[in-house]
Amino acid sequence: MRIETHEVLPAAMLEEAWRLYAEAFEELRTVAVQRHVMTRSEFDEHMADPRIRKYVVRHPDDEHLAALSTITNDLEAVPLISPDYFRHRWPAQYAERLIWYVTFNAIHPDHRGSGIFELIVEAMRQVVVGSRERPGIVGLDFCRRNEERYKLPQAIDGALGRLGSVESHRLDTQAYWCYELPAAS
Repeated sequence: MRIETHEVLPAAMLEEAWRLYAEAFEELRTVAVQRHVMTRSEFDEHMADPRIRKYVVRHPDDEHLAALSTITNDLEAVPLISPDYFRHRWPAQYAERLIWYVTFNAIHPDHRGSGIFELIVEAMRQVVVGSRERPGIVGLDFCRRNEERYKLPQAIDGALGRLGSVESHRLDTQAYWCYELPAAS
């Protein structure tokens, strides 16, 4: 498999990348309360933002996109997180831009379990670790479905652990509640 990185995804790749992204996250449209799937215009903006590094994986057999993932150390580029939280918790790493956020990891359903996930984790780890003396930090979020059914936090911890030492912990949790009220009598 071939992995390539882009600061800005080439326009010629946008349509295929959008199809991959939409198909990879289709399930989340109906199983997660919080909207996890970008609109097409949000996706296009994300792909054009040079602050966000894009990882594209092509399968050698068919040359089609098999995966697309993004990561940034400019936390202002991630609208759904609070850079202030990270600045407060890790001030030195924040100041040195050693805190990264994975905004999504989309693997085409036909390629899940193929080793692409581990390939992307390793490539991102190399960027985060680099040649720095201070440890890097990577954040990402999961809906409950991906945490409980697919065990994604444990899968990432395992993939990173095979590459070296890693310490993982939950940063926060948000719960959505519903109160159903009876009809007026």
